[in-house]
Amino acid sequence: QVQLVESGGGLVQAGGSLRLSCAASGLTVSSSAMGWFRQAPGKEREFVAAISRSGGLTSHADSVKGRYTISRDNAKNTVYLQMNSLKPEDTAVYYCAGRTKFGVVVGTRTNEYDFWGQGTQVTVSS
Repeated sequence: QVQLVESGGGLVQAGGSLRLSCAASGLTVSSSAMGWFRQAPGKEREFVAAISRSGGLTSHADSVKGRYTISRDNAKNTVYLQMNSLKPEDTAVYYCAGRTKFGVVVGTRTNEYDFWGQGTQVTVSS
C-alpha cells in the first residue's frame, strides 16, 4: 500500500521560506516520477514542481521558478519542496504525488500521477 505523507506546511510572512517534505512508503522515490501540486480555495489543483525517476530532470511552474526547488533524498525515501520568497498568492494546500508506471518522465498534469498525499496547508500572510 502506497502512502505519501506531507509535512512542513504552516503560516509564514511574505518573503519567508518553508520546506515541505513528502515521506513515501510502499513506493520508492528513486524509481518513481514525483511531483508537487497545490490547490487554493475555489481553484483547480495546479502543477508546482516535478522530478524525474532518475532525479536528473526537474520542472518548475513559471509562477515558482527561481523561488521553489524540488529535490529528493533516496536514503530517506523523501521528496522535498524548498520554497523561498513566499508570496500571499502561494497560499494553498500543497500535495505530493507519485507515479510508479513508466511513460512519463516529468509529470506536470494531475492525471499523470497515481498516488497522492493528503496535503499540507501553506498560508502566506502579507
